[in-house]
Amino acid sequence: MTYVDGFVLAVPAANKQAYLEVAARMAPIFKEFGATRVVEGWGDDVPDGKLTDFRGAVKATDDEVVVFSWIEYPSKEVRDAANEKMRSDPRMKPQGETMPFDGKRMIFGGFVPILDE
Repeated sequence: MTYVDGFVLAVPAANKQAYLEVAARMAPIFKEFGATRVVEGWGDDVPDGKLTDFRGAVKATDDEVVVFSWIEYPSKEVRDAANEKMRSDPRMKPQGETMPFDGKRMIFGGFVPILDE
């Protein structure tokens, strides 16, 4: 069974191209480390909720777009090994001021698929 890392973050709309460039640069690295698929979704229909919603989860401002992304791995073991490699790979070091989003507001987690049709 596969394993999925999921991410939700807020990106300033003006930084869409810069975000895409970072994501395109990182995807091959994730695949080098064992990922089978990397998906980035730019928010298009992300409604405000009554109790909670994606925008609130990442404290998105009016000028930001919610990004929903995920990375698929063949197993949790492959994902764990990939995370270990990422910690020591200089290509994965935080880019600080040049990052096109505020990483402190990103939410993420690892998931075991229970239905995949």
